[in-house]
Amino acid sequence: MFEIIYYTENNYCPILEFLKSIPKKDQAKILREIDLLNEFGLNLRIHHIKKMNSSDNIWELRIKHSTNNYRVFYFTLKEKNFYYLMYFIKNHRKHLKTNLNELFNIKTTTLKGVSYNES
Repeated sequence: MFEIIYYTENNYCPILEFLKSIPKKDQAKILREIDLLNEFGLNLRIHHIKKMNSSDNIWELRIKHSTNNYRVFYFTLKEKNFYYLMYFIKNHRKHLKTNLNELFNIKTTTLKGVSYNES
């Protein structure tokens, strides 16, 4: 089992707030995928996870539910921790570059010791 850590800054956790905002069935699907990642780690099949190109050990958890394509980005540290950083609903490819820049900034901040929530 891996330790799951959710990025939090100023008592705000983007992923947990996002989960509260979507339909219950979508929540359940995303949480199930997070559980699978927790259980199997980086040994999940490629359609579940994908390492980001040109990334610094950043991965995406890929979730499809109904017509929605969700992405939850995380990085690993010490091979037993998954740090969940951010999410987005994949609908336009043009948003990806902006999200990736923000993602790298969040990872850098997290590594500098910003607080986190453990699950």
